Amino acid sequence: MRPDLSLHTSNHLNSQMSITLTANYKEVLAADTVEKIDELIDENYALDDMLEFIDQRNENDFVAYYEEYCRCGEAIGYDAVDALIDEMGCVSDIEGCDERFRGWYESEADFAEEYYNEISDVPSALVIDWQATYDSSLRYDFTCCEVKYRQVAVFSDY
Repeated sequence: MRPDLSLHTSNHLNSQMSITLTANYKEVLAADTVEKIDELIDENYALDDMLEFIDQRNENDFVAYYEEYCRCGEAIGYDAVDALIDEMGCVSDIEGCDERFRGWYESEADFAEEYYNEISDVPSALVIDWQATYDSSLRYDFTCCEVKYRQVAVFSDY
């Protein structure tokens, strides 16, 4: 397994990578972090991607969650995983997120409409405010993460 995080990063993020960190990471990072990096290099993880993760997050999150980050990123896409981290504010919230991922939608309202059409036959003659439906009943059970204009990643909270 060789996760390739370059598929989800922009040139801007790559330009932020510290050359010194790449060249001297064993001198700069904590011993447990270096040990984890060496272990993952043996498993064919890319050094630049690991150092970029540490640069964006922190060493503790790297040691505790990097493998889960890569596993989920490979399963559902790094954009979705990063959106969940940004929305929740904590890398630990990604655990099992690949199983909770409901998909990409143009809005919370589009998700609400699809959700209710899946569980019951909503008559097309009804005029429904799907955003209000999401706000009043679904927002307690789902996390919607806005990624880009008119793009929302939806995760169930259970």
